[in-house]
Amino acid sequence: MRWITRPGWPGNLLALAAGALTTLSLAPFDIWPLALLSIGLIYLGLRELAPKQAASRGWCYGFGLFASGVSWVYVSIHDFGSAPPILAGTLTLGFVAGLALFFALLGWLWSRWLRPAHAPLLAPLVFAALWLALDALRGWVLTGFPWLYAGYSQLEGPLAGLAPLGGVWLLSFAIVLTATLLTELPRLFARKRALAGSLAILAAVWGGALGVGQHPWTTAKAEPITVAAMQGNVAQSIKWDPQKLEMQLLLYRDMTFRSRPVDLIVWPETAVPILKEHAEGYLTMMNRFAKERQSALITGVPIRQPNIEGELRYYNGLTTVGEAHGTYLKQKLVPFGEYVPLQDLLRGLITFFDLPMSDFARGTPEQALLQAKGHQIAPFICYEVVYPEFAASLAAQSDILLTVSNDAWFGHSIGPLQHLQMAQMRALEAGRWMIRATNNGVTVLIDPQGRITEQVPAFEEAVLYGEVTPMQGLTPYLHWRSWPLILVCVLLLGWGLIRPRPA
Repeated sequence: MRWITRPGWPGNLLALAAGALTTLSLAPFDIWPLALLSIGLIYLGLRELAPKQAASRGWCYGFGLFASGVSWVYVSIHDFGSAPPILAGTLTLGFVAGLALFFALLGWLWSRWLRPAHAPLLAPLVFAALWLALDALRGWVLTGFPWLYAGYSQLEGPLAGLAPLGGVWLLSFAIVLTATLLTELPRLFARKRALAGSLAILAAVWGGALGVGQHPWTTAKAEPITVAAMQGNVAQSIKWDPQKLEMQLLLYRDMTFRSRPVDLIVWPETAVPILKEHAEGYLTMMNRFAKERQSALITGVPIRQPNIEGELRYYNGLTTVGEAHGTYLKQKLVPFGEYVPLQDLLRGLITFFDLPMSDFARGTPEQALLQAKGHQIAPFICYEVVYPEFAASLAAQSDILLTVSNDAWFGHSIGPLQHLQMAQMRALEAGRWMIRATNNGVTVLIDPQGRITEQVPAFEEAVLYGEVTPMQGLTPYLHWRSWPLILVCVLLLGWGLIRPRPA
């Protein structure tokens, strides 16, 4: 323990390992107590360091977290972006090193401005507020990368009941606060009032989570509807190959024609891999079929249409046929996958920066939800489901949640399972059923408690059948969003700023 508290490379190396522990607390490993250990170690490691040393240690922690947790970026760049191994590795390390700067900033701000002197009860509260603020910043800067939040470790943990109250943000705050309070316990035993306060906070957080865990925040709005989600398992290498277009269209047509009658049929992201205007005949055929069965069908398809300036742009979209209506244009785009930042400089530099369909525009926020069989469907295309606040804004208007994806970009890595875990959290936060239809897995139905009720094997052509229930009512998180927690964090950070700091 002395190594982690002192300056130098042994402590930095331990911080690197501590960062990797958080990855083990998340999907697919789900060893949730490791999140407590990970955060406790970095908190202990920053407790006595000078600002510059704390920034270095924070960066090492962040590097360990992201190097272990987003290693799937290499798969996307190398396997599907055709970058040589050295270049793919260099780009992945650069990405990881850049993300680690958020934890370098955490270390510097904590040591320079916010670490209170002789306040073992206040320090954990301020540290948790700072952690949450930088998580939010990471989810916003350069369109954001809201991945690997510590709160996701509690999806199947004892704090999960807090998700409908304050979302994954409240779970992250609670897990950081718990870890730091436990770390401070040895120093609190000599201070009875502070010890009593610490134990009261822990009891309130954990007892409250267990107490509200089974509370039904939402109720059924209508009878369950039957669903069929198509998983075509189309290899990414042929996804945009013009010679394989007919094969893909026939695949989803035939899977649907052979499926048993249901209320709602869902195809994954870009299941129709040509512009909607070029697929009108095909969609008209599917429209006739769906209406004959009295079904609604939702599919992913690229869409070309004018933006508000009248310029013709391409969008990653969803469209509907049969007993459904509406079109949705994706709002949260994946950097380099769906658009290229600084494209005048980067496009054409390597194949990865010139991937098919990497020039999408963003859909406008003022879009109506999709409607199917008389129900409001909140749509999320792939990456959009990882944004808690964005998802909450759509979920609050909906009866059912829907996310479609093409996780073939991640190969057999841990990326798709992390992505699934975040979709489960959105269902728990909203108290609504979630349909998740993907090209190659993981295709599932998720109940309002975030639990998977139906699933088909990944990397297989399959049809998932099941039922989902339209829900009504708002969880406290959908009603208030993050504003109560933001207020608490602002007050705590302000309190930390005005308190005396160590010399």
